[in-house]
Amino acid sequence: MDKHTQRQEIRDRIEKLAPSYCKLADEAITDFVHNLSEYQKASCIFCYISIGKEVDTRSIIRHAWKSGKRVVVPKCTGKGIMNLFEIRSYQDLTPGAYHIPEPEAHCLPVKSSEIDFAIIPCLSCDRTKKRLGHGGGYYDRYLADATFTTAALCREQLLLDHVCCEPHDVPVDMVITEAKIYC
Repeated sequence: MDKHTQRQEIRDRIEKLAPSYCKLADEAITDFVHNLSEYQKASCIFCYISIGKEVDTRSIIRHAWKSGKRVVVPKCTGKGIMNLFEIRSYQDLTPGAYHIPEPEAHCLPVKSSEIDFAIIPCLSCDRTKKRLGHGGGYYDRYLADATFTTAALCREQLLLDHVCCEPHDVPVDMVITEAKIYC
């Protein structure tokens, strides 16, 4: 099976997920994140802004702000290229590429070296921490030289036995589901 086939299989599975399951799974995943020592120690977190049926990250971001953490989100700045910017509220976001909320022009850029912990999006993962992304390669390019800890959020029902990988694909340090943290 190739990545294209895996992406289609997962998109089909996502459409069949019960909203009640997603809500409960997302709450459990959020609790795991809040209790992670890597998250608790971090003063600056990088987190995607969830859209559609992705694992909800908004409560994680709100919790980070309440805990005094800096929150950094991505912005697509070219084909396959993203940069990170600090947001201080959801008012700092505007619709961007792929209909993903992105930081407005007044938001300040943040260097990779300032980030302590990152929450990375995925369509799916496997238990060996390989991530199946949406296919643009933005995160793999950005994470190629990253030194911070990375976690992908994935509902247990969307895990694959094996994610097809290529040499440029960057695994995450941990996969967080509602049932377990794979690290």
